[in-house]
Amino acid sequence: MNRQRKRILIQALITAISNGYIKGFTTGKIYTGGSKVLCSPGMNCYSCPGSVTACPIGSLQAVLGNKNYRLSLYVIGFMFIFGAVLGRGVCGFLCPFGFIQDLLYKIPFFKKIRKLPGETILRKIKYVMLSVLVVFLSYIATDSLGKTSPYFCKYVCPVGTLEGGIPLVLLNSSLRTACDFLFEWKILILIIIILGSIMVCRPFCRYLCPLGAIYSFFNKHSIYKMKVDINRCNECGQCQRVCEMDIPVYKNPNSMDCIRCGKCIDGCKNGCISGEFTVLTHLNNKDKI
Repeated sequence: MNRQRKRILIQALITAISNGYIKGFTTGKIYTGGSKVLCSPGMNCYSCPGSVTACPIGSLQAVLGNKNYRLSLYVIGFMFIFGAVLGRGVCGFLCPFGFIQDLLYKIPFFKKIRKLPGETILRKIKYVMLSVLVVFLSYIATDSLGKTSPYFCKYVCPVGTLEGGIPLVLLNSSLRTACDFLFEWKILILIIIILGSIMVCRPFCRYLCPLGAIYSFFNKHSIYKMKVDINRCNECGQCQRVCEMDIPVYKNPNSMDCIRCGKCIDGCKNGCISGEFTVLTHLNNKDKI
């Protein structure tokens, strides 16, 4: 089995495990068992009827927006561990919504667009989402009870709309009558992301995802890294051509936008790109000495 088939299998398995509460999809009730205190490594809505874990961004907003917590070492530590080990490899392998975008991008009915006009600026929006909607407003915009709304989840997140909002509305008549402009706004965002995902590789991951923004800070320092053998690389640019995130891997193998899917490894004609766990590499080198 080749690398990309293994990756798809891992993505499908993680998505199935993360949303393994089948009864929720028939009853329209959210799972509230013990595993719901745990965060999934990728974006997977807490309110999805099948979800057996919590979303790390939703959890982060919940604790930041509650005066009784303000800082949760558990949530921060959870993301730090995954980021320190895999960096944005979490996005490439362990994120259910990333998997959905990958499947949409395989639809052949539209011309694929490698990058949008103003790509450099657009890729910075996810850091605005993280700093403003997730962190800043959670601290500042509190009510008289010392609590605040989860602004990113409430006003932007298409993951919650797809995995939580739509299934719950379809399965609960009382929720259908309560749908208002906000729900319609979220549906519009979701439609844009779905259509965009058919034409552009992972638009949500590229431009909007605050969790991807967090993991991106770890890419240059995580245990797992991409490596280019400069003695064999002739800078032909083939790695960038096969990279659906349009990253010049030969120049910047551990770019903050790299999701470590491994397509550059498969596409390099000279075989000079690899992915490796640096700890294991250091151990092997010591053994040779």
